[in-house]
Amino acid sequence: MNEFNDFNNPHVALLPKHLRQFIVEQHYEKYTPVDHAVWRYVMRQNYSYLKDVAYYPYIPGLRKAGLTIEKIPDLQEMNDALAKIGWGAVTVDGFIPPAAFMEYQAYHVLVIAADIRQLHHIEYTPAPDIIHESAGHAPIIADSDYNQYLSYFGSIGAKAMFSFKDFELYEAIRELSILKELPDADADELTQAEKKVAFCQQNLGEPSEMALLSRLHWWTVEYGLIGTLENPKIYGAGLLSSIGESANCMKPEVKKLWYTIDAVNYPFDITKPQPQLFVTPTFQNLINVLEEFANTMAFRKGGAEGVLKAIECKNVCTVVYNSGLQVSGIFTDVKVDDKNNVIFIKTGGPTALAEENKQLSGHDKSYHKNGFTSPAGKLKGNNLPLENFSEEDLQNIGIEKDKPGSLKFESGITVGGVVAQLTFKNEKLLIITFANCTVKGVDGENYFEPAWGNYDMAVGERIRSVFCGAADKNAFEEVALIPKTKTHHHNYTVREKEYQQLFQAVRNCREQHNDCLQLPEVWNRLKYVFPDDWLCSLEILEIMTQENIYTEIAKEIKEYLERKASTSAEYEKLITDGLYLIDHPVVELATT
Repeated sequence: MNEFNDFNNPHVALLPKHLRQFIVEQHYEKYTPVDHAVWRYVMRQNYSYLKDVAYYPYIPGLRKAGLTIEKIPDLQEMNDALAKIGWGAVTVDGFIPPAAFMEYQAYHVLVIAADIRQLHHIEYTPAPDIIHESAGHAPIIADSDYNQYLSYFGSIGAKAMFSFKDFELYEAIRELSILKELPDADADELTQAEKKVAFCQQNLGEPSEMALLSRLHWWTVEYGLIGTLENPKIYGAGLLSSIGESANCMKPEVKKLWYTIDAVNYPFDITKPQPQLFVTPTFQNLINVLEEFANTMAFRKGGAEGVLKAIECKNVCTVVYNSGLQVSGIFTDVKVDDKNNVIFIKTGGPTALAEENKQLSGHDKSYHKNGFTSPAGKLKGNNLPLENFSEEDLQNIGIEKDKPGSLKFESGITVGGVVAQLTFKNEKLLIITFANCTVKGVDGENYFEPAWGNYDMAVGERIRSVFCGAADKNAFEEVALIPKTKTHHHNYTVREKEYQQLFQAVRNCREQHNDCLQLPEVWNRLKYVFPDDWLCSLEILEIMTQENIYTEIAKEIKEYLERKASTSAEYEKLITDGLYLIDHPVVELATT
């Protein structure tokens, strides 16, 4: 996108630069008449079935999200509606990295895949599509308890540590989902893609925070049930948007388990129906479980374990000292004492320093372009944490601006040089800058030499928090990991375009109520040129039945569809469900 479009939605407008890079234009004009028919079929089925099994706000939620049965939603219309309930929406290209997806939620913005599933995947698609994202996620947003959970999950997920292997698995899953959605996918490519996913899954090692959080997200936001084990209701978007799984999930062979922290032990496969689902009694329970997991995460625990997770991540992370100083960069080393307390940290490459998520003047990544090192811990023989020292306290230990001074830590690390600057924020000492500085390790090794320039020593007794990403992301101009693979956009053949035109003729008749003379001709073209069709035939039969016109042709179409349903397992449920809705029509949803 050349120019950022915020749809006049305040939540979209607040998105930072590193999230905006995932946004793509919806290109509403590229949706074909077949695409709109797929949307309409799924939405009519959902409305008919989900009114009985979905969590109660789902149906009114459709209206509040600006959705209708008849056509694919326009992103501007959705944003106009969602703004009234404190949310926004943007379109992206298929799967985006989990950390980015969750951070959008923290900003109260829904991420919607711009593409729509193909007709041959009408019941379920492994790839994100606009049916799943809008008809699945958006309606339940209207429930205040649930959207509170969703945004809170986003704020937690945005800080989760991931491993580089997580991103390799994400890329493999994304590639497989794209291939599976292709109308003419190569069988060998599919096999190789499936093997790659399996290999990545089997070689992840210990699951990262993001991997475990993704499981909690999957078993709640995507595939969650609420209520009782005997009579649960659907609230998960993956179920709400899949006419196949929304019905199958209620069968007794799909095990129902109470949703607890134990759900992190259940990995999932996006390409297959789920063998078990989790039921929460209330949305508050979702927050309780999330809180229980968050208490185990590096952003709350900090320490050596957190820094080691940052090193494993191999991407920009932030370490927060007890003083409040935040160090953002790619961490490469950590040293600990015999009690496993952090005594020294090291980054490689561009690093920035911040406080309260605001970059400190003079400490951007261009200044610390070659990395950053600093000790942590208490001074030897002094119980007062260094961050709590006043200028007078510092003078008492020989640390005074423009004068030589040295510090010896309990760990044995020593720092000495001419004190060039003292940086305080909120009555906390954050940085002591030394000129002509030497830093020596526990065994006397040199960590810093005078020839390397000034030494900005971070101040803090301990590392209280470690999280993924930069502290001040806008200032850091962080570029998140962007997927290599792109979703496929099909070039339609002449035959496919003719098929689309037949759908358009049927839509024109339905919408205008006086242009139905073409229906017999459309039916003949379907019968002789497109014998595999079932959906357009259903739409013609629906109009003829409702308008009580062309009764003999309607009878012929119905017999044709019943015959196809009885001889083809692939179409049996789709046609049977479609015929049911002709006899039991659904009412269009208002959008106000």
